[in-house]
Amino acid sequence: MSRARFKARDLGIDVASGREREIFKWFLASFLGGKRISQEIAANTYGVLVHEHGLDTPAKLCRCPRQRLVRLLGEGRYTRYDESTATRLHALCRKLREDYGGRLGHLRREAGSRAQTRARLLAFDGVGPKTADIFLREVGPVWF
Repeated sequence: MSRARFKARDLGIDVASGREREIFKWFLASFLGGKRISQEIAANTYGVLVHEHGLDTPAKLCRCPRQRLVRLLGEGRYTRYDESTATRLHALCRKLREDYGGRLGHLRREAGSRAQTRARLLAFDGVGPKTADIFLREVGPVWF
């Protein structure tokens, strides 16, 4: 995997398909890759969560007990932020479910524009400008 850029295809995510599950997986990967942590660790942790433990939807992520999520983050070597990331991932999936019916596609439709979509992404706890930009870099051509 390239160290210069965190890319969906490096993780086996088919963003171009436009399928909700693929878009959510890229959002999760972007969330992990947007922190001050190596992309190798972020990618490894994504693999642990999604490929090894099947946490590939907001509902599945929400149902994962917090302490188990902390353990899984540690398994991926995402230890620097494991406690805060587990809390934020739960908050992220709850907000996505409560505000957008668990679908990023609903967020996009309600937002309308790229700028408004970015603003809505930034409203998620733990999603900063870097995470939003990583996500939109690959999802933007599919959505807008």
